[in-house]
Amino acid sequence: MEGTLKLLGLDVGTRTVGVAGTDALGLAVHPVATLARKGLATDLPALAAIATKRGAEMIVVGLPYELDGSEGRSARLARQVGDGLAELGWSVVYQDERFTSVEAVAELVALDVSRARRREVVDQRAAVLIVERWLDARAGRFRPS
Repeated sequence: MEGTLKLLGLDVGTRTVGVAGTDALGLAVHPVATLARKGLATDLPALAAIATKRGAEMIVVGLPYELDGSEGRSARLARQVGDGLAELGWSVVYQDERFTSVEAVAELVALDVSRARRREVVDQRAAVLIVERWLDARAGRFRPS
């Protein structure tokens, strides 16, 4: 069934990659891990291993567009990861992720999560938001930033 696609979401940064995934039914999105970036030669196999272990059918990579809609350095880094995973055989889609990290921090602050813990999980939470936005867009729902 189309609505039960198992997804892996990635929030690709310069130092870390936040990872989120859907549950066994492909419905709910949960934080999975934060990986320290070590270069594509190391990052791609590590991400592919997580996707394989979780049975992902598609990987949603967040693209941090600039405010004017252009792709800057951060978006090019995210595309490198997504394109690399596609070359390894994964089905990859891209999702506009502007402000997901800001939104993730605001949610964690509202939940009274300590500053140290926020640093540990903010990228995972941003990856959750990326997958949720992709699912919402696919279903024709609008989720305000």
